[in-house]
Amino acid sequence: MIGFFGEGFSIDFASYTYLSKKVVTDMPDNGSEPPEGSEPGIAYHGTGELVLRLVRGYLLPYKLKLTGAVVCMVLAAASQPLLAWLMEPVVRDIFINRDETMLVLVPLAIMFIMVIGGGANFGQSVLMNWVGLRIVADLQARTFSHVLGLDLAFFRRASTGKLIANLTSDSYLIRQATSSTLTSLVKDLLTVVFLVMLMFYENWRLALVVFFVFPLAAWPISILGQRMRRVVATTQGEIGALTNLLAETFQGVRHVKAYSMEAHEAQRAEKIIDNLFILYMRATRTRALTTPMMEALGGLAIAVVIWYGGSQVIAGEADPGAFFALFTALLLAYRPIRSIANLNSTLQEGLAAAQRVFSVLDETNQVIEVDGARALKVRDGTVSFNDVKFGYAPGVRALRGITLEVLAGQTVALVGPSGAGKSTLLNLIPRFYDVEMGRICIDSQDIRSVTIASLRSAIALVSQDVVLFDDTIKANIAYGRASATEAEIIEAARSAAAHSFVTRLPLGYETVVGERGTRLSGGERQRIAIARALLKDAPILLLDEATASLDAESEREIQDALSTLKKGRTTLVIAHRLATVRSADRIYVLDDGKVVENGSHLELVALEGLYRRLYALQFEQYSG
Repeated sequence: MIGFFGEGFSIDFASYTYLSKKVVTDMPDNGSEPPEGSEPGIAYHGTGELVLRLVRGYLLPYKLKLTGAVVCMVLAAASQPLLAWLMEPVVRDIFINRDETMLVLVPLAIMFIMVIGGGANFGQSVLMNWVGLRIVADLQARTFSHVLGLDLAFFRRASTGKLIANLTSDSYLIRQATSSTLTSLVKDLLTVVFLVMLMFYENWRLALVVFFVFPLAAWPISILGQRMRRVVATTQGEIGALTNLLAETFQGVRHVKAYSMEAHEAQRAEKIIDNLFILYMRATRTRALTTPMMEALGGLAIAVVIWYGGSQVIAGEADPGAFFALFTALLLAYRPIRSIANLNSTLQEGLAAAQRVFSVLDETNQVIEVDGARALKVRDGTVSFNDVKFGYAPGVRALRGITLEVLAGQTVALVGPSGAGKSTLLNLIPRFYDVEMGRICIDSQDIRSVTIASLRSAIALVSQDVVLFDDTIKANIAYGRASATEAEIIEAARSAAAHSFVTRLPLGYETVVGERGTRLSGGERQRIAIARALLKDAPILLLDEATASLDAESEREIQDALSTLKKGRTTLVIAHRLATVRSADRIYVLDDGKVVENGSHLELVALEGLYRRLYALQFEQYSG
């Protein structure tokens, strides 16, 4: 779980919070240029680029099923004009000529066509939904995996709620757009084409009337689609903000209640909910405008066809059967034409969602492996910093030339005021960030020249902000080492002074700890984290305020467990309670990103510098 500690933040290897990039809540009509004042760093995609990326990356891998769906769509589309064409023999041969043979053949033909059309509709529906759901699954898995691989620079500027929106509602909108677009482009479009061909076959003059009426809707429908894309983009941003607010409020509910802030949090949520209501209504109105436009145009086309076609039949210039076949084709064409008209809105919703998801997928790491990186070979575990400089933002240095060494098997403590650079220094060792200048070496190997996996496998980290997964105690201890045996897990728990309290639980090691380990006390969670680090058995140990939030009794028990953990390991400790680091082999005092003092506890007290002032201040605080 990422937690901020002034100059930087530490992260427990077993406890990631997955965050997403802020996404622009308003987009331009063409979808290709960023709006003025929008957030930098987001990739903007034109409509063609987005569609091409979706097709290449997520549709083409399932071309076999898509082919089957297209075949079904062609059959379903062909069934509609065949039904309309049969209206001609129904009127001419059955109702006018009273042909008894046709009275049998035509109903059988209609039934056969409808069975084939129904089966084809079933097939295309199942296949297209399979493809749509598969696209969602692929996008979610790919996005989740990609985010896990991003470095902490991404997480530092990101928001949990927005990534959840990317993985849930955005993916759903993309599925809807993909399925609807393909269905409309193939089945509905072919249906209209076949029906229009039938109209021209039956009466080309009447067909021309219809052919020129419906295209009138293209321009207003395009405008509505652009508006829908902007509304959807804003809506998805608000959904992310609401998700983030809910997660923060529920996780911090104790603090909310302790400060009587229930009404304040409810007002914050209500404001976002009201914004969402307004946006949803705006989207509803925009989407609903398509229907009256199509109804008006459809009514105009039908009225003209009845007036003009009826006058031709009355004048004897047209065959009644041909007129009814054309009229039936017109009525059957209304539904697919309306679907095509609604397509732009659905497509723009999906493209707005795709832009948000692809903006996350386009994120790249700042911490990367060099070509030819080799596995780290730990001989002794000596860690050295050589004139290391680093800043989280350009022009602002958190570290200003740090040089220090942690010899093999030693315990070295980092102390100093908040913001001095202690956690930043710790975060550079596993390459959560890369140094700007200088080098960090393990056994004389520059950590930037080795593989990240081998580097982090040599490091165990325990911080004060321990987050356990909602799983069993056994699974939480074995996190990161799935091959561990039950005996090894129990031995690690014994060494971490956790075995005794675990065995007192009703289900022992099979006890589920709850979300973030809330069913355990702070000391118990900390011991589970230490057991996890013990089980990892890494040669380098990083302790970031591992006992800062514990009471005196729990701290004493944890310190005993940490003493066991530190044996034979190179250990770097951050502590605000200076009494806990008096036994360290060497203490480095940091201030404003620089090492200002170093030595043993007694040597630093004798210097009468910053360390002595901090120690005296704490001594007065705890004794007074």
